Amino acid sequence: MDIGIPKEKGAQEHRVALTPSGVKALVREGARVWVETGAGVEAGFADADFQAAGATMVYSRAEVFGRGELVVCIQPPGERSRELLRPGQVIIANWALPVARPEEYHDLAARGITAVGLEILENEEGLATVRTSMAEIAGKLALTIGTGLLLNEFGGKGILFAGVPGVPAASFVIVGAGVLGRAAAQVAMGMGAHVVLLDRDVGRLRYALGHLGQEIPSMLATRPNLEKVLSFADLVLLAAASGADKAPLLITRDMLKLMRPRSVLMDLSIDMGGCAETSHPTYFPHPTYEVDGIIHFCVPNLPSVAARSSTVALTNALLPSLLEIVEKGFDRAFSENRGLCRGTYLYNGSCWKESLARVFGVPLAAPPCAG
Repeated sequence: MDIGIPKEKGAQEHRVALTPSGVKALVREGARVWVETGAGVEAGFADADFQAAGATMVYSRAEVFGRGELVVCIQPPGERSRELLRPGQVIIANWALPVARPEEYHDLAARGITAVGLEILENEEGLATVRTSMAEIAGKLALTIGTGLLLNEFGGKGILFAGVPGVPAASFVIVGAGVLGRAAAQVAMGMGAHVVLLDRDVGRLRYALGHLGQEIPSMLATRPNLEKVLSFADLVLLAAASGADKAPLLITRDMLKLMRPRSVLMDLSIDMGGCAETSHPTYFPHPTYEVDGIIHFCVPNLPSVAARSSTVALTNALLPSLLEIVEKGFDRAFSENRGLCRGTYLYNGSCWKESLARVFGVPLAAPPCAG
């Protein structure tokens, strides 16, 4: 099998889809791996590292897509790169297709490709391994960045997140008790912040509190409860996106007015459309903007700022699926592995995900992995 790994072209995307050690594992199983020159430099992996692992370096994006029957990337191919796609080709990327523009979806379907979503790819036990690892990193990075945004020099209200004796710590509200929210809560609790956790599912709250091993205030994410916590929050983290569905809209602009001036709202569900009416994607070096005096941070590819760590974590999560695909071929792996099947948006151009069928009004194929 020929596998292509392009250099990422997305805004401030520093990761690469596989480490050299991941490439080496695929080569040992008989794959031919084609890596675009410079693909790993920003994550700390030189071309020589990939060559030593058995990859062949190529010097154009067109050659990567032309040679790869399977192409593994982080950001989905842009408009120009989509012209390089061909029927039957398998592209693994963070597609987030439920929030794509209709013309983009129909263009991909017409090209007859198979689109596998890194964000929804599962293992046989039903764990979304890539999404989980990236959410863990994003949750921890949220605290690194959010605590800085509360400081005066970054436009914040001048609050020390952890507090000191005689000075209260910041109030940190997390909406979404999934992996990202739990990772952020764990770090914040260790720093001594006042943490409040909300979710729309009481079962998920119960699981999160058990996982954290410490009682913290928790609430259902109803509008009255959200309005209550917004009135005292210094830092709000929105992390309520789940699976292949568009993120729920939980914070309206009117609700934003309940927050105190220069408070911070971090919407890390922005890759699936965002949870706040006032959210839109932002990128470094200008990751923030203000609406009604509230600082917004909405970077969709936050793990990219820790590119080396994130690339290693991505490889760890993705490699088992890639090894199975190399061993069996995609079609057989797709039919035998329910996690891979559930992680596929399009199969040879046919819609394979219920969320897409709902959003774009297209027929849904009957997947063998149903249930």
